Amino acid sequence: MATEKRHIDNHLMLERLSKIHAKIKSGCYPNSQQLAFDNEVSLPTISRDIQFLRDRFGADIQYDAAQRGYYYASDFDMPLNMISTKDIISLSLAKQLLSQYEGSPIFNEISNIIDFLSDSQGIGKADFLKRVAMPPLPKVLVNELVWKTVMECLQGNTILKFDYNGRWNTSTTHRMLRPYQVLLQDGMYFVFGYDENADDCKGGERLFNLSRMKNLENTGRSFELPENFEFASRCGGGRFGAFKEAKKVHYEIDFYDDARQYVKDCVWADDQEFSEIEEEHTTTIKFTSSQSTKVLEWVLAQGVNARPIAPAEFVERWRNEIRGLAKAAGI
Repeated sequence: MATEKRHIDNHLMLERLSKIHAKIKSGCYPNSQQLAFDNEVSLPTISRDIQFLRDRFGADIQYDAAQRGYYYASDFDMPLNMISTKDIISLSLAKQLLSQYEGSPIFNEISNIIDFLSDSQGIGKADFLKRVAMPPLPKVLVNELVWKTVMECLQGNTILKFDYNGRWNTSTTHRMLRPYQVLLQDGMYFVFGYDENADDCKGGERLFNLSRMKNLENTGRSFELPENFEFASRCGGGRFGAFKEAKKVHYEIDFYDDARQYVKDCVWADDQEFSEIEEEHTTTIKFTSSQSTKVLEWVLAQGVNARPIAPAEFVERWRNEIRGLAKAAGI
């Protein structure tokens, strides 16, 4: 309910700012009483709106004592009014890309702004916007208090304290994290940072799923954000999502039949190279990554149409996984 109320308040404020701007721009010298009456709000609210236009949008709003009203001392237009219809359509389509995060704090905030801009241009209900869509995907709901606490620690560079239940370890662990980044993937949120209570007792960089974090607390204890803090630099050149390991590995994998085109459709790693053996109907990809678990999942997802060639330890891991599947299937 608190989130919904905040979204409504933000939307009403944007509407009010547009109306105040239009009134001042018209040159009729509106005063606070007139603006408050027109917008059905209090005088303090109008005063805050005027100050917001000055501070955030750089509007040179002055008060003319003779005319008893506000005017623009220099040429000004609302940034919202300078957004083209094409820009609005692009933003609305971007909203579709975020639809798998619907119901989450970040989607609600962005959606509220985009909807207001679309409505202001009269294209919010345009049928064209329905022509680009995301297929139905799983959604992971994130507690608003969890999101708020994580964002507070990110913004203030303060240590985050929480309890956690991992994917493989069902027992609860207690964490003290220096949060570096929030990552979005497949409708889920992850926070990446330096864990002071890592299992190796030496601390280390870790990823945590926000939906599994409980009893969060902003300790208020500051930390210095390292210069090279971005998660992308920890993947060894791989592009397999929110997963990392210390070891950078060079892979060689053969793809067959319809998986040949599939593997060539995307950039899976920064240094990927392809080779073709047409007589064997094979496409081979070579690349480096430090995301072996995700690479294994990727290979297994192609079934009989993918076969790892190197490195040897990865090939054996793939074989053991297949043996386990065969055993589970009673083969």
